[in-house]
Amino acid sequence: MTWILSAVLAYFLLALVALVDKHLVSGPIPGPKVYSFYVGLLGVFSLILVPFGFSVSEPLSVIYLSVFAGAVFVFALFALFSALERFEVSRVVPAIGAASPLFILLFGYLFSGIKPDLNFLKILALVLLICGGVLITLENKKTITIESIKISVLAAFLFALSLTLSKFVYFLQPFWSGFIWMRIGGVLAALFFLFSKEVREELFRKRVSFKPGTLWLFIGNQAIGGCAFILQNFAIALVPLSLLPFVNALEGVKYVFLLMLVFLISLKFPKFLKEKFSGEAMIQKLLAVFLIVCGLVILTLSR
Repeated sequence: MTWILSAVLAYFLLALVALVDKHLVSGPIPGPKVYSFYVGLLGVFSLILVPFGFSVSEPLSVIYLSVFAGAVFVFALFALFSALERFEVSRVVPAIGAASPLFILLFGYLFSGIKPDLNFLKILALVLLICGGVLITLENKKTITIESIKISVLAAFLFALSLTLSKFVYFLQPFWSGFIWMRIGGVLAALFFLFSKEVREELFRKRVSFKPGTLWLFIGNQAIGGCAFILQNFAIALVPLSLLPFVNALEGVKYVFLLMLVFLISLKFPKFLKEKFSGEAMIQKLLAVFLIVCGLVILTLSR
């Protein structure tokens, strides 16, 4: 199952990216709109992949679908960055990932009519991955507000829609061509943020968005994110449509990496991330990790 290995490696890299994202949107970068603009605009660098295979002779309907899928992904990132600005990374990111597979199941059936290929072991693996993702987000001392639920559900909806559309893009054209067209869609979505006064002021009036150290941190983080995104899309292209929800449910593996990284960095660099770990919270998170690992093992062994 090459797609599982590709997805796991992608989510390790994305765990690193999530930590830096939390740091940047909490201070050095002015806000989610500006950050989403820069991230989407970096999709222009996907043009360096043109020699690997890029076609402009695809039907317009296929190109439109690809561009739309890329644009939806950027708006999903905006919802994610908005949540990260206000809530802890160890709660927001897993919460979004836990809801996304359910939307993917729905979209896959509505768009294609193909029922998920789920035997008992696969259902068990999916349940364990989702439950582990939910459990790792729960905090006894913090109340879940309607507002936090809304933004998490919105982000999950958009990520699921983008992932499902991406799968259909790879059905209709070669991997690199579809990937580049979707990144072009992301660039167009980034330009949409120019309608925001906040973004225009940041770009054309202040003219100072990054300190030198922050700039290189941002660029390095996006380079890692780009590699992770290619690996994730490779997994999407390889996985059967009936098993597509697992690509997203496997984000539970990212939460395992995320928990370990947050814990280590919080000990070594407490000013970088403001995360607290009580004994009770650690037991809960370790149980969640156990569920996620069990889900991954069962998925790997299932046929």
